[in-house]
Amino acid sequence: MKNNNIQTLKGFRDILPIDARKRQWVRDSMIKTAEKWGYEPIETPTLEPFELFEGEIGEDEKLFYKFTDNGGREVIMRYDQTVPTCRYVAANYEDLTLPFRRYQIQSVFRAEKPQKGRYREFTQFDLDIFGVKGAEADAEVIAENLETYLNLGFKKPVIVFNSRELMKGIPYEAIVAIDKLKKIGRDGVIRDMIKKGIAQTQANAYFQQVMDIKPNETIKTIITYLENSGFSNEFYRFEPTLARSFSYSEGPIWEIIIEDYEVGSVGGGERYDSMMKRLTNFDIPATGIAFGFDRTVEAADQLRLIPQTSSSQVLVTTFNKIYQNQTLEIAKKLRQAEVKTELYPDITDKIGKQFKYADKKRIPYAIVIGEEEVAQNKVSLKNLQTRDQEMLSVEEVIKKLA
Repeated sequence: MKNNNIQTLKGFRDILPIDARKRQWVRDSMIKTAEKWGYEPIETPTLEPFELFEGEIGEDEKLFYKFTDNGGREVIMRYDQTVPTCRYVAANYEDLTLPFRRYQIQSVFRAEKPQKGRYREFTQFDLDIFGVKGAEADAEVIAENLETYLNLGFKKPVIVFNSRELMKGIPYEAIVAIDKLKKIGRDGVIRDMIKKGIAQTQANAYFQQVMDIKPNETIKTIITYLENSGFSNEFYRFEPTLARSFSYSEGPIWEIIIEDYEVGSVGGGERYDSMMKRLTNFDIPATGIAFGFDRTVEAADQLRLIPQTSSSQVLVTTFNKIYQNQTLEIAKKLRQAEVKTELYPDITDKIGKQFKYADKKRIPYAIVIGEEEVAQNKVSLKNLQTRDQEMLSVEEVIKKLA
C-alpha cells in the first residue's frame, strides 16, 4: 500500500480501542434501558432501493450516497433507519406482534460537510413503536428517552416538543426555514422563506403564526404522561418554534438536548403514520426517535460520565519462560471464573516492560508468577495504581476480582 493511501476518506474515521470502549459502554447502557422498556432489536441492510427513500426526506436528498449497482439497480446507502424500518415492518408483518417496539443501532451515511461531532458515516440509535395511534405511544418514547439519558449519568436531559398538527396551513418550505431559527435568527428565517419564493408579508405571517402556537390536547396528554411517569417540568418544555425539517414528520415532534453540552440536540423524533402508509400501503401508526449516538458519546465523554476502564481486569505477566505452563493455567482459571484476563504474549520481554504495557492500557492489576509463588502454589497480585502487592491463592484472586 502506498503511503498516501493509509488515510481514511474525508468524513470517515478509524475508531481506536479507547474510544471503542467508550462507545461500547454507552451502547450497552442505552440497550439495557431500551430492553427494560420492552423494545426488541432489529437490523436492516446497508443498501436499500433508492425508490424507497425518493421524495421522503425533503431537501436533504442531496446528501444521499446513491449509485447504480452491478445489477443496474439504483440503490442508496442507509440514510436513516426510519424509512428502512417501515419497509421492514411491512415485509415481516406476519412475524411481528403489534404493538411492535423496536430498537436499532447501525451506521447511516450522509454526504454532508464534515464538522466537529458530525461525520459522513455515523451511528444512530433508534426507538420506535408501531401500531398505536394515540399520543400515549409518543409519550412513552419520550419518557424512555429521558430515562436513557438519566441512566447514562446526565443530570438534566430536557425534551423540547411541539406538534406538526399545530402548523397546518404552513408550507413545508416555511417549516424548514423556521426549523433553523436558533442558528440563523428571526431575520435569517424570513430571508430563507423569501429565498424559497414566499412573499415577505406571508413569511412574516407564517412566523407569527408559529410564535402564537399553544399546546393542544395531544401535547397535554404527553405532559400528563410525563408527570405521571415521574418527570417534572424541569425535564421538558413546549417549544412552538420546533419544526423538525424531515418532510415525513407529523403529529408530535420532539428533540432531546443536554443543557450543559453545547453542540446541540442529541436526538429527535416524530410521528410518521402517513409515511408508513405511503411507502408500504400498510395502515400502521408509527412514532419514534433517532438518537445521535456519536454526539451522545461525545457529550458523555466531555462530562466525564464514562468510566475510564480497560477491557482487561488483570494482566498475567511472564516472569520467566520456565513458568509458562503455570501462567497459562492461571489465565485459564481466571477466564473460567469470568475475570477478564490478558496474558502477556511475548515471553522474552522483561517484567518492567510488561508493567508499563499494563499501565498504558489502564489494566488495574497484574499477576506475577515466579519461583517463590510456584513453591507456595500462589501468585503475586499487584495493584498497578497503588503499587501494593500481595501473595494470594488463585481462589482468593478470583474472589477479589470476579
